[in-house]
Amino acid sequence: MKTGPAPVSPFAHPIFDSVRTWLGRLEGAASLRALNSFSEETGLRTESGKPVRFVPPSSSDPYYEVHVFETGQVQTRPDNRHDLFNALVWLSFPKTKARINAMHAAEIPRERIANGGKRGRLRDMLTIFDEGGAIAVCGEEVAALVRQARWAELFLERHRELRIVVLGHAVLEQALAPHPGITCKVLFADPAQDLDTRAAQWLATEGRSPRDLAPLPVFGYPGWYECSDRAGFLSDTRYFRPLRRDAEKSGSDPDFRAAAR
Repeated sequence: MKTGPAPVSPFAHPIFDSVRTWLGRLEGAASLRALNSFSEETGLRTESGKPVRFVPPSSSDPYYEVHVFETGQVQTRPDNRHDLFNALVWLSFPKTKARINAMHAAEIPRERIANGGKRGRLRDMLTIFDEGGAIAVCGEEVAALVRQARWAELFLERHRELRIVVLGHAVLEQALAPHPGITCKVLFADPAQDLDTRAAQWLATEGRSPRDLAPLPVFGYPGWYECSDRAGFLSDTRYFRPLRRDAEKSGSDPDFRAAAR
């Protein structure tokens, strides 16, 4: 009897490589029990020293990050892809997630005093990276192509010198239905660096505004999108936007909106 081809996993795309270790260990449907066993196995903790535990959602907390920092409890719906990817990124990049959480928790009380609780540029940057961030692993010449939005040169000529590691859990969720408009905001790492350590250190010492993160339309990478090899694909400025003149003059990265924001 002839059988059809084996079904392709929705997580087969290379964008999920950043969390593949833990995805591969989930047997069947994800559960809080499985996620917490992984957390215990790795000794996952917040920067306040609290063991991270994935717990069912409770009443809405306007200061979610403070609650996580003080208790280690990360409210999670395991059957919700957005929440599941958040948990998997905690497991895959524990230093980075703990740093994001600690910086939110430290900044929220200051914002309440200084501007009535309105979120400032620092927490904007943290939120954008948490939801839509990635690490561009490359040398300085390739990093310059990203910063200068030279997409054709980057993706057609130098893509083999670039590795994209996606941490943003909203982007991972969106990648289940790929489209060329999905854009990450990236920081850069040398191929020799430990990526989790690098991202956590960058957030602690360099990141202060969304403009400190460069936009990268990740589905321009060859093979990541089914139509990426067609003529003119990288010329579509709806998705592959040129560098803004004001950003070029100031030397800062263009403040494109991350797809996950």
